[in-house]
Amino acid sequence: MPPTTAPAARPTVADGGSDLFAWLAAMRQDHPVHEDEYGAFHVFRHADVLAVSSDPQLYSSQLSRLRPTSTALSEQILSVIDPPLHRTLRRLVSQAFTPRTVADLQPRITEVAAQLLDDLDGDTFDLVTDFAYPLPVIVIAELLGVPAADRALFHSWSQKMLQMQVADPADMQFGDEAGEDYERLVKQPLRDLHAYLQDHVSDRRARPGGTDLISKLVTARVEGEQLSDTQIVEFGALLLMAGHVSTSMLLGNTVLCLADNPEAEAAARTQRSLIGPVVEEVLRMRPPITVMARVTTRDTVLAGTPIPAGRMVVPSLLSANHDEQVFPDPERFDPRRFDADRAAGRQIAFGHGIHYCLGAPLARLEGRIALEALFDRFTDITITAGAPLRYHRDGLFGVRNLPLTVRRR
Repeated sequence: MPPTTAPAARPTVADGGSDLFAWLAAMRQDHPVHEDEYGAFHVFRHADVLAVSSDPQLYSSQLSRLRPTSTALSEQILSVIDPPLHRTLRRLVSQAFTPRTVADLQPRITEVAAQLLDDLDGDTFDLVTDFAYPLPVIVIAELLGVPAADRALFHSWSQKMLQMQVADPADMQFGDEAGEDYERLVKQPLRDLHAYLQDHVSDRRARPGGTDLISKLVTARVEGEQLSDTQIVEFGALLLMAGHVSTSMLLGNTVLCLADNPEAEAAARTQRSLIGPVVEEVLRMRPPITVMARVTTRDTVLAGTPIPAGRMVVPSLLSANHDEQVFPDPERFDPRRFDADRAAGRQIAFGHGIHYCLGAPLARLEGRIALEALFDRFTDITITAGAPLRYHRDGLFGVRNLPLTVRRR
């Protein structure tokens, strides 16, 4: 059995990475599976996180099991459903959202990145506002076939949802009892986003034959099955919201990591083949999404800790990516640990198992192209001295702003 002494209070991302990483190391050592004050079980070791994410029969993604009467969560969202429905939806979505579809975006991502940097004036700008946010939004909007000019709408919806602070983990996906804040910050923006996407789905139903992703999703067929309007809307919302937020945080985290490790930046500038490993090491060090959520379907024991049926389990992707049993000297930023993909299969920023993120190849591609564009444009990139940084809420690892001072070529 693990120790029963209470762990120290968890530092936040804004308290400083070193404090948070030290706390996670202590949890891996002394409290690898820890029940919090709300009855949720947090999982910290890499092997145990993999065990949870590899067993959907025992650790369900269907969070509605926590509150069966809740109507706040759709059962049409890939990230919160189990097999066999998950298998069917994933096959249908994958028929339209293929690796070739992502690879074909490379020229357009390169063009958008260059245009955004062309539009900058002077030697100062905010990386998030001026580059890291609009780049993935424009790319994903064009991929879906919705106007990229509507990105102010997407931004307003996502920013409202990201403001929601959750005390009880059981409230993370359920709003029936969460009060006015949940209605205003989560449910209403989601309704607006869904209505927006439904208009585009209805248009593709009426006028089929387009080459955009929504058109492809409308016509996708696997063994006689096809996607409903609701399923297409939910996937579009997931790709648009989660895709742009996580990629935006990835780009911010990349600049932050390189600012702390100038020798790694110098190496990547000289040897561009290191850019891919740099992005991979950033994903390991500072994964944009730090936790998953599952629900036990029966009584079980994990790392010596009994977990009853019907309880939330919260595997820490951040802690797993810093597990010294898998990544030697985990607090050292070392892109070369990913040379020749030696460790690529072990960092789990994008999850693991059947719910491995479909958008991972796109995020990696955007991250590599964005960093290449910044290197091509600027000989020196520094975080503006004295600029206060605002961080996203707990559960996310990234900044809302990142003022930079640059030197142009």
